[in-house]
Amino acid sequence: MIDNYEIIGLLAALLTTASFLPQVYKTWKSKSADGLSLTMYLAFFVGIILWLVYGVHLKSISMIIANSITAIFTFLLIIFKLRYK
Repeated sequence: MIDNYEIIGLLAALLTTASFLPQVYKTWKSKSADGLSLTMYLAFFVGIILWLVYGVHLKSISMIIANSITAIFTFLLIIFKLRYK
């Protein structure tokens, strides 16, 4: 059974991960990544991967799900930044 804190973690994961969707969509649709900082997204991506490893170590479903999806969205933004120069 999932405890209340894990439910809070899942809700936080949903909200923070979903916050990337508008930026991914806008960048993909406009084919422009001018406003994105490659350095920031590379550092953020490494941080997310480290959080994912930590989540796996803790066996925290909310951390694993959130950081896996956020890593994918961040990776897409990095690809868009490199592609849409």
